[in-house]
Amino acid sequence: MKTIITGALATLGLAGAAQAQDEVTLQLKWVTQAQFAGYYVALEQGFYEDANLDVTIRPGGPDIAPTQVIAGGGADVIVEWMPAALAAREKGLPLVNIAQPFTSSGMQLTCWGDVGIESPDDLDNRTLGVWFFGNEYPFLSWMSQLGIETDGASEGSVEVLKQGFNVDPLLQRQADCISTMTYNEYWQVIDAGVTPEELVNFRYEDQGVATLEDGLWVLEDDLEDPAFVDKMARFVAASMEGWKWAEENPEEAAMIVLDYDETGAQTEQHQVRMMGEVAKLTAGSDGTLDPEAYQRTVDTLLAGGSDPVITEDPGEAAWTHEVTDQAMN
Repeated sequence: MKTIITGALATLGLAGAAQAQDEVTLQLKWVTQAQFAGYYVALEQGFYEDANLDVTIRPGGPDIAPTQVIAGGGADVIVEWMPAALAAREKGLPLVNIAQPFTSSGMQLTCWGDVGIESPDDLDNRTLGVWFFGNEYPFLSWMSQLGIETDGASEGSVEVLKQGFNVDPLLQRQADCISTMTYNEYWQVIDAGVTPEELVNFRYEDQGVATLEDGLWVLEDDLEDPAFVDKMARFVAASMEGWKWAEENPEEAAMIVLDYDETGAQTEQHQVRMMGEVAKLTAGSDGTLDPEAYQRTVDTLLAGGSDPVITEDPGEAAWTHEVTDQAMN
């Protein structure tokens, strides 16, 4: 079993070079899985060490909010979806996006095909499973753009089922549709014995309401320190090297992830498949945030009717190319 905390030699005083490495703590959005393969590959393959970094990767979970972790000083950099990060920023946590390894969204709504849902217009008067803890923001924006209320009481509104991090509401017919990721929960439904032909999927990308996911975020004040910017540039460069390696070696990358899974909950089949799907979302990325994709995300979040995710466009204050520009040089 691999340990996620590096720097043991430095702790023992056995390696002077290790003691000189710059420490970085990364907080993931979710548990150890191929969704974060690039970071584990960079750790395992020595890319961080080559960049003179001592990186600690902290897994997430249902009770861990990356924004709260970084606010409390528990991480230097976090992996977070842009809706949650911008919502936290508007509430006073000055987060800044320094890199965007994921260029497209894997989020979708997966529905039973036998309940009469053929298009998004058929979602009214349905029970829909939705993730919360910041993951509800893209859904609420989508429903607002469709003109569908989410209170579950008014005429034509949907009933929102607060979905746990499993697919039981769909399998047990408690919901007509549930939230899934193309690389994770969708395949859990398939593995439960449901065939793809029995399902209808609405990808947020296809609906024009996709928001950016799994970006790297730091606190604004930290970027005033040139040494911190330099450290983050080396971290991003090494991480993207890890992502490219994972894309080119998906099965090996999945096995590395499994080595770091201290829970033992992940399986080889699921992680290999997940890595293949995640590679589609990171393909072509050098970590640089696309300003147009950023603006599309902001516009989607602002289009929330009477209850928008954010109320003001933070503009360029919420992102920077300084780190990726330095990382690419």
